[in-house]
Amino acid sequence: MGEESKVVLHGMWSSAYVKRVELALKIKGIPFDYVEEDLRNKSPLLLKYNPVHKKVPILVHNGKPVCESLVILEYIDETWPNEPQFLPKESYLRAKVRFWAAYIQQVQDSIAQLFNANKEEVGKALAEVHEKLRTLEDGVKDFYFPEGIPDHIQSEKLGMLDAMMVALLGAFKAQDDISGVKIIDPAKNPLVFSWVQALYRLPAVKETIPPHDKLVGFLQFLKQIGFKVPTSNPVHSLN
Repeated sequence: MGEESKVVLHGMWSSAYVKRVELALKIKGIPFDYVEEDLRNKSPLLLKYNPVHKKVPILVHNGKPVCESLVILEYIDETWPNEPQFLPKESYLRAKVRFWAAYIQQVQDSIAQLFNANKEEVGKALAEVHEKLRTLEDGVKDFYFPEGIPDHIQSEKLGMLDAMMVALLGAFKAQDDISGVKIIDPAKNPLVFSWVQALYRLPAVKETIPPHDKLVGFLQFLKQIGFKVPTSNPVHSLN
């Protein structure tokens, strides 16, 4: 790849926001270099490329940085128009996907609150997660899965919501181990459960999800030091 078309992703291995972008690059077949950032000791390049938020992910293409995961996903889709297309061509459907992508971010916030909750708050926080997942199911089933979720999802047909779901719940088993509860309950959220299981079967998804044991150890460390996962934030932080 020539220097003029080089793609570099600056990220952190455990960041769900980074994983959205990493998966998008892989399923589009876009070669890229990866730079792991230490967000407690931010590199000069990170501060140069994202001087406003000082966070990841950052996609650098042709030497120009693009920040914030949803913005990056749309940039990738527009710059590399090959299949799969992350957003539908029809404007109304495209607007609906954008709406539910923003809603998935709200679910991400609720899962963060579950991580942050003390023992007395876990039940309420988990109920909120399940309720938001039910709302998500009701909202996407007719237009995103008009024929129901298939047993196998083809990588060349993945869309933005699929990338969002992989980042949101791809590591749910590690989250379950840390919280001591079942985040994805097939009885309460059957569509979400089937959706995630179908995505799990894709090689690109398996390659993208953080290693289970490493992630559990990292989340346990964050719990021990009293770290609170930030919410209502479009970018990943470890301040």
